[in-house]
Formats: sequence, C-alpha cells, structure tokens
Amino acid sequence: MSQSDSSSSESMMDIRGCRLNAVAAGVRYENRSDIALIELSEGSVVVGAFTQNAFCAAPVVICKNHLGTNQARYLLINSGNANAGTGQAGFDIAMETCALVAKATGVESDQVLPFSTGVIGELLPLEPFQQSISELVSGLSANFWPEVARAIMTTDTRPKLVQKEFELSGSVIKLSGIAKGAGMIHPNMATMLAYIVSDIAITEEVAQQWHLELCEKTFNRATVDGDTSTNDSCILACTGKAGNLLIDNSDSEDALIVKAQIFEIYRELAQAIVRDGEGATKFVTIEVSGGNSEDECKKVGFSVAHSPLVKTALFACDPNWGRILAAVGNADIDNLNIDAIEIALDQVPLVERGAVHSEYSEVLGQEIFDKPEFTIYINLNRGGCTEEIWTTDLSHDYVRINAEYRT
Repeated sequence: MSQSDSSSSESMMDIRGCRLNAVAAGVRYENRSDIALIELSEGSVVVGAFTQNAFCAAPVVICKNHLGTNQARYLLINSGNANAGTGQAGFDIAMETCALVAKATGVESDQVLPFSTGVIGELLPLEPFQQSISELVSGLSANFWPEVARAIMTTDTRPKLVQKEFELSGSVIKLSGIAKGAGMIHPNMATMLAYIVSDIAITEEVAQQWHLELCEKTFNRATVDGDTSTNDSCILACTGKAGNLLIDNSDSEDALIVKAQIFEIYRELAQAIVRDGEGATKFVTIEVSGGNSEDECKKVGFSVAHSPLVKTALFACDPNWGRILAAVGNADIDNLNIDAIEIALDQVPLVERGAVHSEYSEVLGQEIFDKPEFTIYINLNRGGCTEEIWTTDLSHDYVRINAEYRT
C-alpha cells in the first residue's frame, strides 16, 4: 500500500513494536502538527545515514553520538526549525529535548534521537517541547502514521507514506516508511528526513550494510536543485517482533527477499520526494548506461539533472535537445567519445554519432517534453554500468517558494 495522502488512520498498518504520535506545538506553524515522536520496543535494531554537509545541524551530531552509545528507543522530530547554524546553544537545546523525552518515558537521554527540519540559523525554541512532550507520550498509537507524515513536512505539498507487508517463511513481515522533502534536495543526502520501520528480526550488521547501500541507490539518486542540506537523516528501525528467523546472513534466500522489499520502500519514498519537488511540473528519469563505472554514469546523469538550462527547458516543454548534449559533454568524463554516444527521449531516438538522429523530428520531441513524466536515455557505449537519476524541472514557483520561505 502506498499513500501520498490520507485523512484517516483507520486503514494504517501497525508495525509490531512501534507506536507514534504527533501534536501541534507551535514551533513555527499555526494550526498544524509540528512535533512527532516514534517509539521503538526494547531490543530494536536502529541504523542511520546522515548529511555530509560540513555545517551539519546539532540534532545530526547528537543522533550520531547516541547511535554509537546506547540502544535507541525514541525518535523525536520537529519541523519548522532546523536548529542548524545555532552553535553550542542549539546543541544544548537539542540535548534538553532528549532529556524531556527520557524523563517522560523512563529511558536514558542517549536512547532518544532528535531530528529537526526547517529554517536554518534560528535557535530552536524549547518551550513547545516542554509543553507537548507529555501529550506526545500519552497519545502514542500504532496507527498514527499519516499524522506523523504530516507533522514532519515543511514546503512539502503532501505527506509521503508507503506501507507494505509480505510473507517470509511462514511469518508476515510489515514495513512502513515516511519521508519529507521538496527542496534543497541533492545526494549526500538531501533536505529530507526519512524513517523506515519494520518488525523484521535482523542483526544490526546486516541492517546497516543494507541501509547504506539502499540509501545510495535511492535517496542519493534523487535531486531537485543540487543543494545538500544541513539536516538530512534517514533511519531504518527493525523491532524484531515479526517472529521470523533472525536475518544474520545478507546473502541468504530470505535475506534477499527482505532486501528487495525494503528497497521498494526506499525507492518509492525517494521518488515521492522528487515528484513533490518545489514548484515541479515534471518528474524526469535520467538513465545513463554504457559507462565504465558507477561514478562515471552518475557524473553524466547529475550533469544533465543539475543543468539550469536543461531544467528550464523541461519546465517550458521546449525540446531544446542541444542543452542535454551540452550537459553530457560538461560531465568531465576522460576520453569521452562523443561519436559513440546515443541519446533518446523515451523511445524516440535523439542523438547518434555526435549529431541529431535521422529519425528524430521536433514534433516527436515536443510530444515527449509535453508529458509530465518521461525518461532521458543516455548510452555512453564504453562499458557495462548503468545508473538512474531522478529529477525535476525548474519553475517560476520554485523561485517564489524559496524567495518567500521565511515570510
């Protein structure tokens, strides 16, 4: 079950060993939830991946520290304020929010992981947490996935929620994932928060291995504007309550089935973030094949995805294919043979032997560029690697949204 919006919790899948809640605390927004809490049962495996921005926010630093010292039990999330660029004062407040949850639940402070998203450079107010933690804890429920998905939103136009269940050797496994992100989206990771929870029994070693690999193949293939945030965090939590045999070998038959299901959750969430890109009217897949390496394919894909000229042509529905050609050539690939490169728009051939394909016409190109979703295929014809990048156009609304973000 995939849901981009939901007005009711009645049909939500409960994940054994997980409860959650969200409240309107007034961190920044009026009349909407903006603080959320996710509770994980004792013994849960919790692993993370975080931003590589040097100005990482206080909660990111604390999350990393807490994951390395004790078993995480609670995930505390706020929207509206990133608590980034706030120095020691911001760090102290984030630690105090952890202490508030610890006191209310009877766990240690380092068993609480804090997450923040929103405006950078403003000190996170402590009062909303002081006033709402009791309500958050007392109202915890297994079904409040839509409420939490909404509470973590900033410029998102809709919540992002994906749920799945499948059978594994006689046990029913459940997966639920939420994410936020619409702008400042770029690998390593993006301005995004993502939380994927399952009741699968798995070792921390296998979970961490899969988490980093799947983040790289999904969230790190999504880009809206080429800006990496200070607060990106992605958590995989497994409560171990499904009753399955412990997944302790990443190459076993059961393990491969589980990994494929988790991958689908990550991919759907990553693509949902791109589809909800700030001001976006297009969802475009860039598939680069025939590369000598994964890195080579990514370079070409991101060169096209980040080109302002390509992105504005997408918004204008203008099949100005020369911009794509120029972006490929700008990818800084050593000894690139332009005569070997082939480019197509969906199934319409566009470029061969360094020039426009004999079967291409402006009419065919226009038909593709008019579509809300399509794929740009680029074959380098120099190796066996293939990579996908997901991106958007660049619209007037993107500029407006970001120009008015703090007003």
